Amino acid sequence: MDDLRIRAASPADLDTVLAFWKVAAEGTSISDDRDGVERLVARDPGALILAERGGDLAGTVIAGFDGWRCHLYRLAVHPGHRRRGVGAALLAAAEERFVLLGGRRADAMVLDRNEPAHHAWRAAGYARQPEWSRWVRPLRS
Repeated sequence: MDDLRIRAASPADLDTVLAFWKVAAEGTSISDDRDGVERLVARDPGALILAERGGDLAGTVIAGFDGWRCHLYRLAVHPGHRRRGVGAALLAAAEERFVLLGGRRADAMVLDRNEPAHHAWRAAGYARQPEWSRWVRPLRS
């Protein structure tokens, strides 16, 4: 894994990230557009974390912190790089960021139907909390 590079995304990476999510991420979101990701990177430049291997994008995670809670989104690893430590390296970078920001607990948004991801999150030490229901509503701009 010595050729794996972890870094924060820059505005120049956004089109590559959006194309990557179409291949590597399970499902899509209404915020999966250039404007949405551009706002994320402008508001919190360290939140979108990239993993690169051999100059190619191998994985992403969004590590958002609102000052109270730490939220993980879009942990996605390219199919050709899975089961090679990319996801673990991204989570370690996200958790390090949270600790530096003063975060004390992280939660992850994971689709119910994405069973392979459930195994990966459990292996990383995260526990599913079925008693909590997440309710989502798109906001008008």
